[in-house]
Amino acid sequence: MLKRALKLTLGFLSLLFVLLFFGVIYTWAPDKTLAELQPKWAPLPSVFVDIMGMKVHLRDEGPRTDPNPIVLIHGTASSLHTWDGWVEELKPTRRVIRFDLPGFGLTGPSPNGDYSLDLYAKFVISILDKLGVGHAVIAGNSLGGNIAWFTALNHPKYFEKLVLVDASGYRFQSTSVPIGFRIARVPLLRNLVSNVLPRFIIASSVKNTYGDPSKVTEIQIDRYYDLTLREGNRKALIQRFQQIAPGLHEDKIRELHIPTLILWGGKDRLIPPEYAEKFHSDIRGSKLVVFENLGHIPQEESPKETLQVFQEFMK
Repeated sequence: MLKRALKLTLGFLSLLFVLLFFGVIYTWAPDKTLAELQPKWAPLPSVFVDIMGMKVHLRDEGPRTDPNPIVLIHGTASSLHTWDGWVEELKPTRRVIRFDLPGFGLTGPSPNGDYSLDLYAKFVISILDKLGVGHAVIAGNSLGGNIAWFTALNHPKYFEKLVLVDASGYRFQSTSVPIGFRIARVPLLRNLVSNVLPRFIIASSVKNTYGDPSKVTEIQIDRYYDLTLREGNRKALIQRFQQIAPGLHEDKIRELHIPTLILWGGKDRLIPPEYAEKFHSDIRGSKLVVFENLGHIPQEESPKETLQVFQEFMK
């Protein structure tokens, strides 16, 4: 009986080992080079600009005569592509500038591993200076919203208006966190995904941020997955979570004195709508619009609906 039990145990362990082995092989995901990713995700009008020791992936579209260009900043683990829907409608009449932040998209990691808000604010201003832009409207989603208001606060002469889209800035309590973000915070797991990354983790994480997960397309999942694999991005994501604590400068939000539009998804479970109310309360004269059926990335989930409110604000 004991021998039989031992054989069964060894057989089970052998099977488990084989399954794990093939599981690792199946989900093995080494880094991808910029050269591999560029043809698919950076066709024209994408360019790469030298900023602060990085080759920054940037798109600058629309008429150069626009006196107040619109600067769009994406969130954590995202890229400039999240604004595609807005830009398609805006660029015939407005100059629109967007870029991949250090640590994300095709820009890749910061040379010195710095992902502080001070670094990101300096980065945004460096881009505007490089492009010769002295006045702009700045908009950001999630982390991009945090960067947008922090930059506008510290460099007020550059910005005419501010748009916050499900922005971070306060110490927030999520009701659901994408699995990819959870893994990045656990030492043992984050070391594993440096070489192993099942596509379903990215798919689940993106769907978690939508009010209606059925709207997420396979092309979007491919994009998020590929850009996560860009050399250095996985390590950068971990460092970004370590360096920007939620609510780090929340006491300064009341100091903002700039026309501000706050857009929020009513089904945002990462940064719930109650934090939209906090921004609205703390920024005097701000306008708040909540889209009841949208999630954490409303400008990507429903570009037309969200852009309409933005354009009314711009008038």
